[in-house]
Amino acid sequence: MNLLSVVRVISVLIIVLSVFMIIPACTAVYYGEYNVAIAFLKTIVFFAAVGGILYKFISNRVKPNLGIKDGFLLVTLSWIAISFIGAIPFYLSGEIKTFTDAFFETASGFTTTGATILEDIEGMAKSALLWRALTHWLGGMGIVVLTVAILPILGIGGLQLVKAEAPGPTVDKLSPRIAETAKILWSIYVGLTLLQTALMMFGGVSFFDAITHAFATMATGGFSTKNASVTGLNSPFVEVVVTIFMFLAGVNFALHFRFITGRFKFLLKDSELRAYVAIFVVSSLLIAANLYDNYYPTLKESLRHAFFQTATILTTTGFASADYEKWPYFSQVILFALMFVGGCTGSTGGGIKVLRIVTLLKQGLNEMKYLLHPRGVFILKISGNAIKKDIVYAISGFFFLYIFTILVVTLIVSFTGEDILTSFTAALATVGNIGPGFGKVGPTENYAFFTNFIKWVLSFAMIAGRLEIYTFLVIFFPYFWKK
Repeated sequence: MNLLSVVRVISVLIIVLSVFMIIPACTAVYYGEYNVAIAFLKTIVFFAAVGGILYKFISNRVKPNLGIKDGFLLVTLSWIAISFIGAIPFYLSGEIKTFTDAFFETASGFTTTGATILEDIEGMAKSALLWRALTHWLGGMGIVVLTVAILPILGIGGLQLVKAEAPGPTVDKLSPRIAETAKILWSIYVGLTLLQTALMMFGGVSFFDAITHAFATMATGGFSTKNASVTGLNSPFVEVVVTIFMFLAGVNFALHFRFITGRFKFLLKDSELRAYVAIFVVSSLLIAANLYDNYYPTLKESLRHAFFQTATILTTTGFASADYEKWPYFSQVILFALMFVGGCTGSTGGGIKVLRIVTLLKQGLNEMKYLLHPRGVFILKISGNAIKKDIVYAISGFFFLYIFTILVVTLIVSFTGEDILTSFTAALATVGNIGPGFGKVGPTENYAFFTNFIKWVLSFAMIAGRLEIYTFLVIFFPYFWKK
């Protein structure tokens, strides 16, 4: 294992993060929030210096390559490091009173979970809210992938990083060079963010609210600048815009690229996309039918809230347009089930991912066929391509570890005396990077009431979920550290 190479890349990551902090620092000066500006300035200067010194000291002493183990360790340490560093301005400025809460909020931001401990969001400094939204945006596509785009300049290959960080079972290279792939993905990400910002401003939203909500939407994060979430923007048009872009953010970004380049046949053939669209449309229509007359007087209003809330839960964004805990139980059960699904692979969404659900479902159907025809040969196909058994085994293993992690976190939370609904959905919402759950962590509540210990547990649950369980847990496996 090349530990010095790991530290070298983390030093670059620290410098990159410090550069991005200049944006909220300048915003703080613009709005006259000088205590926040000073907090950002101190953090920038200190960590830019630390990153620079580490890089200069180590760069001539390491081999310019990373192995598989290095990639896993680097990604895990990177997400912990950026959550730690990103929390410091919140704490130094006094915008968040304890470092535990600051770390929880920042980890929630970078992992695009959207769980919050803030009780008066609108009372915070605008520069702090911008940084909060920016953590979403950087974490959404993956700040590690951003670093991968510049690693060739540093003489370090980045495929191991993307394999460890990419949100899905495979990495779909869009170009022969991994750095070019990262740049393509980020170009699409930036383009969609700017388009959503423009549409929201067209709907009467200020630039500040538009850009922060666009950051949160494209990252499928859910941090809003309003206490009432998107409802606080008072615009049905904006809710529709956010719904559309949440849906787009939950689609594999490789498919966005192929759509832009005119390769539409890939979209029609993609099994995951077809399943994703079907789940989204059917769930929305069922909820709308249940809400009509039972909760909302008009079909139009029922459809708007149903599609919005389905999109925000399915893509693990976590925005709220209504208190769904007051909806009929049928609608609540559908939303609860969607918490186990998530977006597509290669998207910014969390959760198990649609592709894994489809694969396990098809494998389950195949097993029933084997019961009827023990000597039969049944090939599992996704998008017309045969899936190897080792991939099915890997997905099955992931599914078990995912549910097992949720159960362990549930037990830990419930040990403090919380009810089973709050404990389970808090675990599900953090491991799945969803944000809101049910009970005390419902759409109109927050995570502030938990003890410091539970906040740290949930913070690392968010990081484990964002890194798709395997990447996080593998470094605790004794075999990982053997030569």
